[in-house]
Amino acid sequence: MTTSADPTAPTSAALPPHDVTDLGLAGEGARRIDWAEREMPVLRLIRERFLAERPLAGLRIAACLHVTTETANLMRTLQAGGAQVALAASNPLSTKDDVAAALVVRHGIPVYARRGEDRDTYYAHLDAIADTHPQLTMDDGCDLVSLLHSARPDQLAEVWAGTEETTTGVIRLRAMAADGALRFPVVAVNEAATKHLFDNRYGTGQSTVDGIIRATNLLLAGRNVVIAGYGWVGKGIAMRMKGMGAQVAVVEVDPIPALEARMDGFLVMTHTEAAPWGEIFVTATGNVNVFRREHFLAMRDGAVMANSGHFDAELDLKALHALAEGHVSEVRENVQEFDLGPRKIRLIAEGRLVNLGAAEGHPAAVMDMSFANQALAAEYVARHHAELEANVYTVPDAIDREVARLKLAALGIELEPLTEEQEAYMRSWQTGT
Repeated sequence: MTTSADPTAPTSAALPPHDVTDLGLAGEGARRIDWAEREMPVLRLIRERFLAERPLAGLRIAACLHVTTETANLMRTLQAGGAQVALAASNPLSTKDDVAAALVVRHGIPVYARRGEDRDTYYAHLDAIADTHPQLTMDDGCDLVSLLHSARPDQLAEVWAGTEETTTGVIRLRAMAADGALRFPVVAVNEAATKHLFDNRYGTGQSTVDGIIRATNLLLAGRNVVIAGYGWVGKGIAMRMKGMGAQVAVVEVDPIPALEARMDGFLVMTHTEAAPWGEIFVTATGNVNVFRREHFLAMRDGAVMANSGHFDAELDLKALHALAEGHVSEVRENVQEFDLGPRKIRLIAEGRLVNLGAAEGHPAAVMDMSFANQALAAEYVARHHAELEANVYTVPDAIDREVARLKLAALGIELEPLTEEQEAYMRSWQTGT
């Protein structure tokens, strides 16, 4: 919470530039931000150190992230470190309007985010944070980096580095690097073990199920659930769906995760096999048009579709709208029903991220580690940017392990140390059978 000891708190009625839905929601947003902070002890410890050391003093950071209570606590941490922060939404349906208001009113952070904003507004908001001439970018999907490279090349020399939060963004960044198009270094926060092993698996697993249940109130036990993609996100969703009593099938294009899914006890099918079998379909691939026209035509009446990949492009929504011929209605909050004549298909959160569009996103306890990586990566960039070339970098192992150490300490867990004999054995090669 903001205290009198926080030098970054607004000291007058003047507010920073912003575009949010309703500043009157700031009180509720502040309460929810404080609630999330209770579940984020690692980030809190980092914020306390940042407040004392100010390692980000004067650094201009533009962040394109989901505007949630957890992100708010990251912004406060960066601000405590001395950074000048501006925030825009990375998804039109993930913004929590009360949180956006609280960041403006209570913490003096320029925020450009409205839940349900259209595409033009979304890109106007990206332009607004790009106008701050950032030295560090923070992305969840690579949209800000893409904007700077495509529309603002004159600003690229000002950017020291970027960080990327999600799998989809890392895929895009690596494609840029492979093409020789990437002009500044980016730290792939998503690749940190303390991010993808926990956020992608446990966070997305729980919050995806949460979003589907909130939107539909369907009983999952006994349902046929199809999950497209068996990366860490798909693994987490499959695990949680199985725990709810669902029968789970996985669709994969890669033989290794397909085999892993089978060994984990799940059915493995093609799209063609899965379409008439499934009752609930969830995409988690980072690719485009995973379920298409031919699959929609084969799905059973009442099939439910949701997306846990970053972009709504995972579902061929143009084909779905064409098949419905305008016969689309909202049957529940966050649920559209497409009437295809002989059958109806239901879509949650317009095909955008179901865990944020229909729920609150990941639990704060798991985002604690993800955003601790973001904060420490920002500190790393501030100190080492001159040594980095224009490429995609993994989070340094020392940061990854520090986040894990702090999380274990917060949980009251100690590690067993090696004995001197064990350390010597690990260094030797002479000892054998």
